[in-house]
Amino acid sequence: MTAKIYLEGGGDSKDLHILCRQGFRQLMESAGFSGKMPRLVSCGGRDAVYEDFKTAHQQNSTDYIAMLIDSEDPVDDLERTWDHLGKRDHWEQPDGSDDQQVLFMATCMETWILSDRVTLRQHYGHDLQESALSPLENLEQRNRHEVQENLKHATRNCSNAYQKGKRSFEVLGKLDPATLETHLEAFRRMKRILNEKMQ
Repeated sequence: MTAKIYLEGGGDSKDLHILCRQGFRQLMESAGFSGKMPRLVSCGGRDAVYEDFKTAHQQNSTDYIAMLIDSEDPVDDLERTWDHLGKRDHWEQPDGSDDQQVLFMATCMETWILSDRVTLRQHYGHDLQESALSPLENLEQRNRHEVQENLKHATRNCSNAYQKGKRSFEVLGKLDPATLETHLEAFRRMKRILNEKMQ
Protein backbone atom coordinates (compact mmCIF):
# COMPACT_ATOMS: atom_id res chain seq x y z
CA MET A 1 0.00 0.00 0.00
CA THR A 2 1.23 3.50 -0.79
CA ALA A 3 0.90 6.13 1.89
CA LYS A 4 1.40 9.86 2.22
CA ILE A 5 1.56 11.78 5.50
CA TYR A 6 1.24 15.55 5.67
CA LEU A 7 3.39 16.93 8.50
CA GLU A 8 2.95 19.99 10.66
CA GLY A 9 6.28 21.79 10.85
CA GLY A 10 8.88 23.58 8.80
CA GLY A 11 7.33 27.04 8.69
CA ASP A 12 7.71 28.87 5.38
CA SER A 13 11.33 27.88 4.76
CA LYS A 14 12.27 25.34 2.10
CA ASP A 15 15.36 24.36 4.10
CA LEU A 16 13.27 23.81 7.24
CA HIS A 17 10.79 21.70 5.26
CA ILE A 18 13.69 19.44 4.28
CA LEU A 19 14.91 19.21 7.90
CA CYS A 20 11.36 18.52 9.09
CA ARG A 21 10.99 15.59 6.69
CA GLN A 22 14.43 14.29 7.65
CA GLY A 23 13.66 14.38 11.38
CA PHE A 24 10.38 12.54 11.02
CA ARG A 25 11.90 10.09 8.53
CA GLN A 26 14.72 9.20 10.93
CA LEU A 27 12.23 8.65 13.74
CA MET A 28 9.99 6.47 11.56
CA GLU A 29 12.94 4.46 10.30
CA SER A 30 13.96 3.81 13.90
CA ALA A 31 10.36 2.76 14.61
CA GLY A 32 10.62 0.00 12.00
CA PHE A 33 9.22 1.62 8.86
CA SER A 34 12.45 1.82 6.84
CA GLY A 35 11.27 -0.81 4.35
CA LYS A 36 7.76 0.61 4.04
CA MET A 37 8.24 4.32 4.51
CA PRO A 38 5.27 6.55 3.73
CA ARG A 39 5.92 9.65 1.65
CA LEU A 40 6.34 12.57 4.05
CA VAL A 41 5.25 16.08 3.08
CA SER A 42 6.20 19.05 5.26
CA CYS A 43 3.47 21.69 5.07
CA GLY A 44 4.35 24.35 7.63
CA GLY A 45 1.49 25.50 9.86
CA ARG A 46 -1.45 23.33 10.89
CA ASP A 47 -3.95 25.16 8.67
CA ALA A 48 -1.72 24.46 5.67
CA VAL A 49 -1.58 20.78 6.68
CA TYR A 50 -5.37 20.62 6.80
CA GLU A 51 -5.78 22.28 3.39
CA ASP A 52 -3.16 20.03 1.76
CA PHE A 53 -4.74 16.97 3.38
CA LYS A 54 -8.21 17.89 2.11
CA THR A 55 -6.93 18.38 -1.43
CA ALA A 56 -5.07 15.07 -1.42
CA HIS A 57 -8.04 13.25 0.09
CA GLN A 58 -10.36 14.59 -2.62
CA GLN A 59 -7.94 13.56 -5.34
CA ASN A 60 -7.47 10.15 -3.67
CA SER A 61 -4.07 9.72 -5.30
CA THR A 62 -2.78 7.15 -2.83
CA ASP A 63 -4.11 4.31 -0.69
CA TYR A 64 -3.64 5.95 2.70
CA ILE A 65 -3.51 9.70 3.28
CA ALA A 66 -3.01 11.13 6.74
CA MET A 67 -1.89 14.22 8.59
CA LEU A 68 0.45 14.20 11.58
CA ILE A 69 -0.23 17.31 13.65
CA ASP A 70 -0.07 18.68 17.16
CA SER A 71 -3.32 18.18 19.05
CA GLU A 72 -2.54 21.57 20.68
CA ASP A 73 -4.75 20.66 23.65
CA PRO A 74 -5.19 17.39 25.59
CA VAL A 75 -7.39 14.91 23.71
CA ASP A 76 -10.41 13.31 25.39
CA ASP A 77 -10.45 10.29 23.07
CA LEU A 78 -7.55 9.62 20.69
CA GLU A 79 -9.74 7.39 18.54
CA ARG A 80 -12.15 10.30 17.85
CA THR A 81 -9.69 12.69 16.30
CA TRP A 82 -12.16 14.59 14.13
CA ASP A 83 -14.31 15.34 17.17
CA HIS A 84 -11.28 17.01 18.76
CA LEU A 85 -10.47 19.01 15.61
CA GLY A 86 -14.09 20.03 15.17
CA LYS A 87 -14.33 21.38 18.70
CA ARG A 88 -10.90 22.96 18.87
CA ASP A 89 -10.18 24.17 15.35
CA HIS A 90 -13.69 24.15 13.84
CA TRP A 91 -12.38 21.95 11.04
CA GLU A 92 -14.95 19.98 9.09
CA GLN A 93 -14.24 16.31 8.50
CA PRO A 94 -13.92 15.74 4.74
CA ASP A 95 -16.49 13.38 3.25
CA GLY A 96 -15.20 9.82 3.22
CA SER A 97 -12.34 10.45 5.66
CA ASP A 98 -11.99 8.67 8.99
CA ASP A 99 -10.35 9.15 12.38
CA GLN A 100 -7.36 6.99 11.48
CA GLN A 101 -6.29 9.60 8.94
CA VAL A 102 -5.47 12.01 11.77
CA LEU A 103 -2.31 11.19 13.73
CA PHE A 104 -1.71 13.36 16.77
CA MET A 105 1.35 14.51 18.62
CA ALA A 106 -0.38 15.10 21.94
CA THR A 107 -0.17 17.81 22.80
CA CYS A 108 2.78 18.90 20.65
CA MET A 109 6.04 17.68 19.12
CA GLU A 110 7.89 18.86 22.23
CA THR A 111 5.90 16.32 24.26
CA TRP A 112 7.53 13.58 22.17
CA ILE A 113 10.98 15.13 22.61
CA LEU A 114 10.58 15.67 26.34
CA SER A 115 9.51 12.05 26.90
CA ASP A 116 12.95 10.65 25.96
CA ARG A 117 15.24 11.73 28.80
CA VAL A 118 18.13 9.49 27.73
CA THR A 119 18.30 11.07 24.29
CA LEU A 120 17.96 14.54 25.80
CA ARG A 121 20.95 13.87 28.07
CA GLN A 122 22.99 12.56 25.15
CA HIS A 123 22.00 15.43 22.86
CA TYR A 124 22.36 18.34 25.29
CA GLY A 125 25.11 17.10 27.57
CA HIS A 126 25.84 18.02 31.17
CA ASP A 127 24.36 21.54 30.89
CA LEU A 128 20.84 20.10 30.58
CA GLN A 129 18.82 21.00 33.67
CA GLU A 130 16.71 17.86 33.77
CA SER A 131 14.85 18.96 36.90
CA ALA A 132 13.24 21.77 34.89
CA LEU A 133 11.52 19.35 32.50
CA SER A 134 7.85 18.51 32.91
CA PRO A 135 7.25 15.22 34.77
CA LEU A 136 6.65 12.14 32.63
CA GLU A 137 3.40 11.28 34.42
CA ASN A 138 0.32 12.25 32.39
CA LEU A 139 2.61 13.98 29.93
CA GLU A 140 0.04 14.09 27.13
CA GLN A 141 -2.42 15.90 29.39
CA ARG A 142 -0.05 18.79 30.06
CA ASN A 143 -0.49 22.22 28.52
CA ARG A 144 1.66 22.56 25.41
CA HIS A 145 2.99 25.96 26.50
CA GLU A 146 4.20 24.42 29.77
CA VAL A 147 5.94 21.60 27.93
CA GLN A 148 7.56 23.93 25.39
CA GLU A 149 8.71 26.51 27.92
CA ASN A 150 10.07 23.88 30.30
CA LEU A 151 12.09 22.31 27.48
CA LYS A 152 13.52 25.70 26.54
CA HIS A 153 14.29 26.50 30.17
CA ALA A 154 15.98 23.14 30.79
CA THR A 155 18.32 23.65 27.81
CA ARG A 156 18.93 27.40 28.19
CA ASN A 157 22.56 26.90 29.28
CA CYS A 158 23.34 24.43 26.49
CA SER A 159 25.26 25.57 23.42
CA ASN A 160 22.51 24.04 21.27
CA ALA A 161 19.60 25.31 23.40
CA TYR A 162 16.21 24.08 22.22
CA GLN A 163 14.27 26.14 19.74
CA LYS A 164 11.71 25.37 17.08
CA GLY A 165 13.12 24.79 13.64
CA LYS A 166 16.48 23.25 12.78
CA ARG A 167 17.37 22.30 16.37
CA SER A 168 13.98 20.76 17.09
CA PHE A 169 14.15 18.48 14.05
CA GLU A 170 17.73 17.44 14.91
CA VAL A 171 16.70 16.07 18.29
CA LEU A 172 13.43 14.63 16.90
CA GLY A 173 15.37 12.35 14.56
CA LYS A 174 17.42 10.96 17.46
CA LEU A 175 14.49 9.89 19.66
CA ASP A 176 14.08 6.28 20.73
CA PRO A 177 10.70 4.96 19.53
CA ALA A 178 10.59 2.34 22.31
CA THR A 179 10.79 5.10 24.91
CA LEU A 180 8.06 7.10 23.18
CA GLU A 181 5.85 4.02 23.10
CA THR A 182 6.34 3.58 26.84
CA HIS A 183 5.14 7.06 27.71
CA LEU A 184 2.89 8.25 24.86
CA GLU A 185 -0.45 6.77 23.88
CA ALA A 186 -0.60 8.92 20.74
CA PHE A 187 2.74 7.54 19.53
CA ARG A 188 1.57 3.96 20.17
CA ARG A 189 -1.59 4.72 18.21
CA MET A 190 0.34 6.19 15.28
CA LYS A 191 2.63 3.17 15.09
CA ARG A 192 -0.30 0.73 15.32
CA ILE A 193 -2.23 2.47 12.53
CA LEU A 194 0.79 2.73 10.23
CA ASN A 195 1.65 -0.92 10.78
CA GLU A 196 -1.91 -1.84 9.80
CA LYS A 197 -1.95 0.43 6.76
CA MET A 198 1.55 -0.31 5.51
CA GLN A 199 1.33 -4.11 5.35
